[in-house]
Amino acid sequence: MSDKANLTRKELAKAINEKMGFSQRSAADLVDITFDRLKDTLLGGEMIKLVQFGTFNVRRKSPRQGRNPRTGDAMEITKRSMVSFRPSRIVRERINKG
Repeated sequence: MSDKANLTRKELAKAINEKMGFSQRSAADLVDITFDRLKDTLLGGEMIKLVQFGTFNVRRKSPRQGRNPRTGDAMEITKRSMVSFRPSRIVRERINKG
């Protein structure tokens, strides 16, 4: 992995290529298929649990009153859905070590 702040699909495919010997094209297809499946699962409202990594789920947020940070005017924040991630205990411990 590089020192950049973001991990890209291309970098994931390269790691699969290097570690498992898949062609670059097959590795890229594998990454795309995996992310498509994750996306479809979340869009279907289902939870994704990846053991030793964490859990993704869709949370529905109700409308609420808020403030425009620039003007301070009161405004209604519309209802929306958001993806929530809860890391596993193992990931949390490793993040907090350093």
